[in-house]
Amino acid sequence: MTTRLLSTLAISAAAALTLASCGGGEDAQNDGESASGLSLEEVQEAGVLTVGTEGTYRPFSYHEDGSGELTGFDVEIASAVGEELGVDVEFEETQWDAMFTGLESARFDVIANQVSITDDREESYQFSEPYTVSNGVIVTLEENEDITSFEDLDGATTAQSLTSNWYELATESGADVEAVEGWAQSVTLLEQGRVDATVNDKLTYLDYQATENNENIKIAAETEDQSFSALTFRQGSDSLVEAVDEAMATLAEDGTLAEISEKYFGEDVTQ
Repeated sequence: MTTRLLSTLAISAAAALTLASCGGGEDAQNDGESASGLSLEEVQEAGVLTVGTEGTYRPFSYHEDGSGELTGFDVEIASAVGEELGVDVEFEETQWDAMFTGLESARFDVIANQVSITDDREESYQFSEPYTVSNGVIVTLEENEDITSFEDLDGATTAQSLTSNWYELATESGADVEAVEGWAQSVTLLEQGRVDATVNDKLTYLDYQATENNENIKIAAETEDQSFSALTFRQGSDSLVEAVDEAMATLAEDGTLAEISEKYFGEDVTQ
């Protein structure tokens, strides 16, 4: 397979995984009339920024065990941005399939839910500067020295969900695929020696290692292309997006973004 084809598949897979993790399906379309954009002045006058998020998408947006408090990587990023803007932040929990409809109808002002930036979405929405950057990765056993690139998957066996685009990347790389339901089962088969590798999103791997610290597995290779996720706004929100970008720059400079990232992933995934 050519490098160009592999790169195309990789970035497509990275964007698709984010969608699948959020619940899958296409962006919901608003059957009614879309609301106009939102200005910084309007947000400041209201004194609140309303943020759409799932609340069921660990570690990005979820409820803590015990307290039930809404938390997560995206929740903390949005809260930090609101603080920089000098406004309160209120979260509106919404299923992924209704997320874009809620934004278009002004049910909330912005989405913070690992929305990948794609050409199609940029035609309909405005995005902040990315706050999440991720690659696709091959994960193998620590002692495996045979797989160091996607070309090495040719003839190898990988564990993949058949509904994920990581399955497509693995098969296009020449791998024989063992079907699994998700990441946890992939790791189990890998440690049992029943597969040689699994292909997934780097954030999935980092989230897992942040809690499990599994020294038996490693990242053997990464895609060159990356997936970028950002806060998402209605078209016409220029002044608000500009202010959010300035807030993001401040949070990057003072180390806040890196601190939040390391809390959830053990490393900085914001750049």
